[in-house]
Amino acid sequence: MPLIKQSDEYVIKDGMREGKGTARLFHATASLAEGPIGLASRIELEPGASIGFHLHDCDEEVYAIVSGRGVYEFDGGECQASQGDIFTTKKGMSHGLRNTG
Repeated sequence: MPLIKQSDEYVIKDGMREGKGTARLFHATASLAEGPIGLASRIELEPGASIGFHLHDCDEEVYAIVSGRGVYEFDGGECQASQGDIFTTKKGMSHGLRNTG
């Protein structure tokens, strides 16, 4: 199995999941199609940018906050997000993330 490592190259995405501002997406360098993980990437949000609130009807997702601060939205509420926090979104749940600094 090939090593899965984040690429040094990124893609610019405006309005990610109908959010605000700009995001930089650093995708994994190897195909993940053969295992349980469908996608692995680092996303950098500009201050004030967000990933819009969206539903995960077919998959699950994990956010690990590497630096900065934000607000994590989820079904039923929201909470502060900061370096070291990890959020999981299970199939059937909705979530979003805002960079507040």
